[in-house]
Amino acid sequence: MTVLEFENVTFSYCRKRFLEQMSFSLAGGELVGLMGPNGAGKSTILKLAAGLLSPQNGNVLIGNKPIRSYNGKERARLVAYLPQILDLQTPFRVGELVRMGSYPQDGSHALSVDEALHIVGLQGKVHTHLAELSGGEQRRAYIAMTLVQGARVLLLDEPLASLDIKYQFDLYRLLKEIAREKGVSVLMSLHDIGMGAILDRLLLAKAGRLVINGEPGIVLTDERVQDAFDLRESISLYLATNQSVCRTLAVACLKDS
Repeated sequence: MTVLEFENVTFSYCRKRFLEQMSFSLAGGELVGLMGPNGAGKSTILKLAAGLLSPQNGNVLIGNKPIRSYNGKERARLVAYLPQILDLQTPFRVGELVRMGSYPQDGSHALSVDEALHIVGLQGKVHTHLAELSGGEQRRAYIAMTLVQGARVLLLDEPLASLDIKYQFDLYRLLKEIAREKGVSVLMSLHDIGMGAILDRLLLAKAGRLVINGEPGIVLTDERVQDAFDLRESISLYLATNQSVCRTLAVACLKDS
């Protein structure tokens, strides 16, 4: 069942076109990656999906209704959004932060604070201050807050950025479990081809347009990656003879993570 849909969405900032007739959908329980070079429109897509921005043309639909037709509290029950840059200096304990997610649920949130903390592996940190957590643990705390929120769609902007490879895979396994067991749809922007290759589906964007939408094996071909990331001229600096572009970049991403 489709839970999130973009119908020919066009968006501009100050008359500059950022998205052009963008169309795609998410089904329940899918883990989907949003990929593309800087300036492709990934963050804008997520903000539109969260209802933080409104398209000039087209529709963003949640449950077959325009997302802007819901009031703030109703929208928070349906969609949870985590930006790339989180406020990690807030003077809250982990349990206090996570409990904030229950606000839109009118006392009937999907999970208790303890249940959400157990899912993300922070069950022993309820009284710990956020500032005392590692970067990976802090992101897990924010994800626990969204679980208590009980939204049907989870939107994550670069959740793997600047995190070591162990946490990247821990977060992937966590999101996979949430999607499968809770039926939550996850749309996350990312740069690492190595991680993108293991998601259910990928959306590859460039210059505000959707280049292709499909399974990773279909999207991450050498030709498409070179075209999307403008690697035609520079890729020879990194490739060994007869080596795949995608394989080279995937290994480089994993080594740098």
